[in-house]
Amino acid sequence: MGFIWSLIIGGVIGWLAGLILGRDVPGGIIGNIIAGFIGAWLGSFLLGSWGPVIGGFYVFPSLIGAAALVFILSLILRNAKHSH
Repeated sequence: MGFIWSLIIGGVIGWLAGLILGRDVPGGIIGNIIAGFIGAWLGSFLLGSWGPVIGGFYVFPSLIGAAALVFILSLILRNAKHSH
C-alpha cells in the first residue's frame, strides 16, 4: 500500500506543479507521477528536508523541484517542436 500511496502523492505533486506554472506536464498522468518523483528527489536534494511530510515526500521542496522540472521540460519540448 505504501508504494501505491507514493504513486498517488507523486502524481498529485506533479499535477500541482503543472497547475502552478500553467503548463502541461508531458505524458499525462504518467508524466505527473514521474515529474512528482523526480521533482521530489531534486527538491529535497537541493533544498533539504523541511515542511510537512505526506506519503514520504516533503511537500514544499517537492513542489519546488517538480515545478522546476516541469518548467525545464516544457521549454525543451516546446523548442523541439518548433525546430521541426
